[in-house]
Amino acid sequence: MADAIDMSQFFAIFFAEAAEHLAEMERLLLGIDLANPDDEELNAIFRAAHSIKGGAGTFGFRDMADTTHVAETLLDRVRKHELAPTTEMVDALLAAGDVLGAQLARHRGESTETVDASEVVSRLDALAKGAKKEDASRPAGEDPGFGFFDEAPAPAPSFGRRATDHPEVIAAPAGRRNNDKLVVSPNGDSSSIRVSVEKVDQLINLVGELVITQAMLARKAEGNAELANGMADLERNTRDLQESVMSIRMLPMAFVFNRFPRMLRDLAAKLGKQIELKTVGEQTELDKGVIEKISDPMTHLVRNAVDHGIETPMARVAAGKRAHGTLTLRAYHQGGSVVIEVADDGHGLDRKKLLQKAKEKNLRCDDSMSDQEVFQLIFEPGFSTAAEITDVSGRGVGMDVVKKNITALGGSVELESAPGAGTRVIVRLPLTLAIMDGLSIGVGGETYIVPLASVIELLEPGSREVKSVAGRGRVVDVRDEFLPVISLQQLFGTGGPSEAKSAMVIVEADGAKSALLVDQLVGQQQVVVKSLEANYRRVPGISGATIMGDGSVALIADVPALVKRALH
Repeated sequence: MADAIDMSQFFAIFFAEAAEHLAEMERLLLGIDLANPDDEELNAIFRAAHSIKGGAGTFGFRDMADTTHVAETLLDRVRKHELAPTTEMVDALLAAGDVLGAQLARHRGESTETVDASEVVSRLDALAKGAKKEDASRPAGEDPGFGFFDEAPAPAPSFGRRATDHPEVIAAPAGRRNNDKLVVSPNGDSSSIRVSVEKVDQLINLVGELVITQAMLARKAEGNAELANGMADLERNTRDLQESVMSIRMLPMAFVFNRFPRMLRDLAAKLGKQIELKTVGEQTELDKGVIEKISDPMTHLVRNAVDHGIETPMARVAAGKRAHGTLTLRAYHQGGSVVIEVADDGHGLDRKKLLQKAKEKNLRCDDSMSDQEVFQLIFEPGFSTAAEITDVSGRGVGMDVVKKNITALGGSVELESAPGAGTRVIVRLPLTLAIMDGLSIGVGGETYIVPLASVIELLEPGSREVKSVAGRGRVVDVRDEFLPVISLQQLFGTGGPSEAKSAMVIVEADGAKSALLVDQLVGQQQVVVKSLEANYRRVPGISGATIMGDGSVALIADVPALVKRALH
């Protein structure tokens, strides 16, 4: 007798697909037009629930199968126009999605808590029984397909395949690309495969080593014209390979944006506000590692905009605005970075209130500060202007964590605001944390790397005079703008040429500029970023390290930390 099939090997596929179906259900439920529901959207929601139930039944996850069965019964009646969709139904189905998500997390081993689905099941069951039309061909509650077959035009779920991968489904799940999935067509050929993140990371590491080896060979080929031509081809092919491999890890910003419609709906209801969410540039791509780490800071920004920024409908109407507030999430590429904006059309930041609160907290501030400097105060630890503590915000934690997390990713955050017009938070992030373009500089016989995205301009040695200003330290005049000067010789404790012969690198971080004094400008090159903390320990002013073409190790300057040090 043949051995029984070990179904656990397919669990990972089911878990991934169930999570996608739940995300798709939530997206469609939040966007449904109750007055004029679209039949295809109703069918898509039903098919997602049907696929979850079928898979859960197959693998023996009875709790998920039972919960989805009741939701599917309600959805079936709605899509057949036996019941008209209502806000109460949407709320119940969203709650069912939360329960299913908790059940899924438990089966994945991410949680040990028992999930009580009785309340949501009762709600769904009561809604599904409303104004029932008896179907003589199928007794109420009977499921002749055992979760696998139905008269609906949705095929049975299959391993490695989604119901929405079929030709009859027009809408693809938001936040997923076709080539991110294992898609098996009816004739058996596959257009893409599902690959674990670990394998992709291993491939990226190997490409990184290839970039380092290519740089070493290019250095040895100097002076040999024939070999140099071949190395030029190798460099071009290596860069193309690196870009192709890095694109595998790139995910659309929709992965982050898609978590907010539900959160915004719940927050608006809790705060008695009417808020419309607009998203722009959802397909703008960012490295998976950055996407995962930016999700929490983005959540803080959205919650603060809803709680502190957008007014209540009554206050908005009194101010001559629409009762509905608008929160806009926008993402786009700018140079070698991705810019993410969180903008609201609320009352804006109150300069006087911010300064008053800062003085109460004994923060460094004065009335002569620019608006931009005053706005940056909200990123100070413990700073909050909330009148009372709520479960939404107001404990004085959040915005400082936002800035800390974004800075740790090599990014920056800025604020723009106008009284009565709203506030805009601008986050700039590197496209990837693995490989970047850098400027090689020489300081005391050592080579350092400055991220090219932070470099504004380069000044020749002796072209500007460094002056000392009382209370501000040393500064340099660059087109009538006095910038603080950072001597990397002194900072890193190295010797070198006199500062009168030093070149200058003008850098920018968090909206502030500084001038780095360096011995020489070596050139621009692509560098593979290696973690310094994982291989050695954290060093102030240094964000990482890389291996140069001659095999030596070069440290990568932490520009935001250097600029902050110069300003304080």
